Amino acid sequence: MDQKQIKNIVEAGLLAVGGPLSVDQLQGLFGTDVDSVPEKKDIRDVLAILAEEYEGRGIQLLEVASGFRIQVRKELSEWISRLWLERPPRYSRALLETLSIIAYRQPVTRGEIEDVRGVAVSTNIVRTLLDRNWIRVLGSRDVPGKPSIYGTTKEFLDYFGLKGLSDLPTLADISDLDNLNVELDLPDPDVHEPGVSASENSRQENGDSDPEQSVSVMIDDGAGDRAAEAETSEADNEEIELSSVDEESSEALPEDDDELPDTGKA
Repeated sequence: MDQKQIKNIVEAGLLAVGGPLSVDQLQGLFGTDVDSVPEKKDIRDVLAILAEEYEGRGIQLLEVASGFRIQVRKELSEWISRLWLERPPRYSRALLETLSIIAYRQPVTRGEIEDVRGVAVSTNIVRTLLDRNWIRVLGSRDVPGKPSIYGTTKEFLDYFGLKGLSDLPTLADISDLDNLNVELDLPDPDVHEPGVSASENSRQENGDSDPEQSVSVMIDDGAGDRAAEAETSEADNEEIELSSVDEESSEALPEDDDELPDTGKA
């Protein structure tokens, strides 16, 4: 089998699966006949050719933890995202902080995460990370209570386009946390958003997000403000009316006892 045919099969396989494939999996595309299965070196050679051909195009060949995949370039995501009507998931600052601590300090227990963050870690956050298969339980610490030990998964590396944990940015590279916060569009946990109750902000801190409920809370708050303004306005009008009556009554009465009319009685 010539190189062009191998390249076409590898490219078609990567496009069809819609995810990463390892070199061993790519070898499996050619069947079990030893004579027709290309060597791993040949597959890596065609992968290098594909990566070079995709230079300057809208797609790229990227190597991640689980293998190789063809994906859209990040700089084009603004346009390609319009193909999907649903909004991408937005994660709270607390969830991303927890994930970062696990990634950089694994294996780590929930108590050790809380020591670093200085606050308790919500059960919802840990459950969300487990459901996303970004973290997994590696075992338990041999201490009283047998707390679970957490670490990241290959899916975590694949999602963020990393080959391994060594590809994570060093802590020295993250020098400006304020700019990082703006780039990730993270809400400030100490400042409540306008029109949203404290309980709603607390729920979002735990990794949940419900835009419809946020809208309803804002509408309810607006209605309450208008009702309060109406009550204040009615109270002011009543005070003005009472004040007018008092003034008219005071004008009808004499200001001094000497001006009382003479009734003719002693």
